[in-house]
Amino acid sequence: MKQLTLNLPSTLNLSDQELRMSLASKLYEQGKLTSGEASKLAGVSKRTFLELLNAHQVSIFNFPEDQLEEDLKNA
Repeated sequence: MKQLTLNLPSTLNLSDQELRMSLASKLYEQGKLTSGEASKLAGVSKRTFLELLNAHQVSIFNFPEDQLEEDLKNA
């Protein structure tokens, strides 16, 4: 696993947990991590991660629009 150390401004008033969740939710939204991988990065269970996504304006249904349209045509 890759490890990264960041120096953040002291004015950034976020906990380590909030930062991990923000990063994990963004990477999940971009399709770079699965929900399981993202939940591990966030340090929470998969269920908790999926429940918290709404607070970060990320849908749990992480499908590209064209794939969703194709699925609807085949339904």
